[in-house]
Amino acid sequence: MQLQSVAVKRVTGAFALIDSLRRHGVRHIFGYPGGAILPIYDELYRAEAEGGIQHILVRHEQGAAHAADGYARATGQVGVCFATSGPGATNLVTGIATAHMDSIPMVIVTGQVGRAAIGSDAFQETDIYGITLPIVKHSYVVRDPQDMARIVAEAFHIASTGRPGPVLIDVPKDVGLEEFDYTPVNPGDVKLPGYRPTVKGNPRQITQALKLIRQAQRPLLYVGGGAIAANAHTELKELAERFHLPVTTTLMGLGIFDEHHPLSVGMLGMHGTAYANFAVSECDLLIAVGARFDDRVTGKLDEFASRAKVIHIDIDPAEVGKNRTPDVPIVGDVRHVLIDLLRRSQSDGTVVDPTQTQAWRDRIARWQEDYPLQVPHYADSLSPQEVIVELGRQAPHAFYSTDVGQHQMWAAQFLKMGPRRWISSAGLGTMGYGLPAAMGAKMALPDEEVICVSGDSSFQMNFQELSTLAQYGIHVKTVIINNGWQGMVRQWQEAFYGE
Repeated sequence: MQLQSVAVKRVTGAFALIDSLRRHGVRHIFGYPGGAILPIYDELYRAEAEGGIQHILVRHEQGAAHAADGYARATGQVGVCFATSGPGATNLVTGIATAHMDSIPMVIVTGQVGRAAIGSDAFQETDIYGITLPIVKHSYVVRDPQDMARIVAEAFHIASTGRPGPVLIDVPKDVGLEEFDYTPVNPGDVKLPGYRPTVKGNPRQITQALKLIRQAQRPLLYVGGGAIAANAHTELKELAERFHLPVTTTLMGLGIFDEHHPLSVGMLGMHGTAYANFAVSECDLLIAVGARFDDRVTGKLDEFASRAKVIHIDIDPAEVGKNRTPDVPIVGDVRHVLIDLLRRSQSDGTVVDPTQTQAWRDRIARWQEDYPLQVPHYADSLSPQEVIVELGRQAPHAFYSTDVGQHQMWAAQFLKMGPRRWISSAGLGTMGYGLPAAMGAKMALPDEEVICVSGDSSFQMNFQELSTLAQYGIHVKTVIINNGWQGMVRQWQEAFYGE
């Protein structure tokens, strides 16, 4: 959204912030006001009256962070949330950590006490910059209102490029009130010489990867959330079909590949399908695409895909080789790397005879027949799995958010979604995530059906956001799988702690 230069050159820091957000296409802000952020809310009130931007008043700041997160997951755009200083800012921490663990692009704006009071233990002062350092991609404290437009532009650029993540902007109250001569900064005008994420994969490594794919008898694509962040579903499908590669996904990768496709092996890991885990154990080539070899996937690392050579494609060089040393590391944007792989295979005539992997695919098909996912049937009631299967049948094209626990794993196993239609806290496992995340997704995509699958324990963590849904007429459906327990915790106690 490109706005014309402002007619009035003398503006406040708060005006510069709101104007910069509008220039970056922000249509919805989830937040909760307080004293330190009031100058920004005063400017937001005027901007709302002009149209084009809407504030959603949540009932708890954690709800604001999760809503911005759900907004970002559903659209691929940067989600935005506001909170005031002190407890307002600290209430965002769980939501920021959730987004950080799952690489979700967000910009978080917090109010702060005036510059002169910083460090004096003033009323509602916390060092939110310091508190969140381990759980953000980058962070700012705005010391001069003249830096505001540049900082906002940089924050959006950093949050949405490379490996996405949350960026914090802490704004002292007097910075929001101070007037100055304003020069806007539009998207694309950012100059960050020290920040250059690698987008294109190394051509030699791509050639080496094609050589391994050509030789493999038992290949397996292992796909994570990085492929969704890169919007690489089309390229992934083409790669799998061209080389006859079975595909397994992580919890974060759900939806990237059609699970009705004959090459789909479903989700792997602790709560994945038996046949996906058998395939990982027996494969001779594991192609990790935007996945990070998480402990819930690998179990004992030295036994994970122990017979396989590994190709690892990821935009974050820190992830490549962190948990498993690959034979062929490729650092780059997943979509760009897959495009280059496909182009190179066409130009050099790389083909794989379907018969080369036929025995392997037949073996996986037998595992799928012998060890299917079971849907329990009870004589006197519906099983949770039956409810979720029926939900997927009735709403096959919905966006699904979940909370965390048994219901999350059942939903992951039995719902079949398209790209970006699975919205769930994977890395941090945050209870209370589902309802506000669904709210964010529905605000972003009002014409889509959005369903939250929750459990009785998780739902109670943030169910105050029902009030927000009611106030704004946000039509989110919520299905609560009520078993009267913290089901996953109880399951672990029974399995590992002598009941």
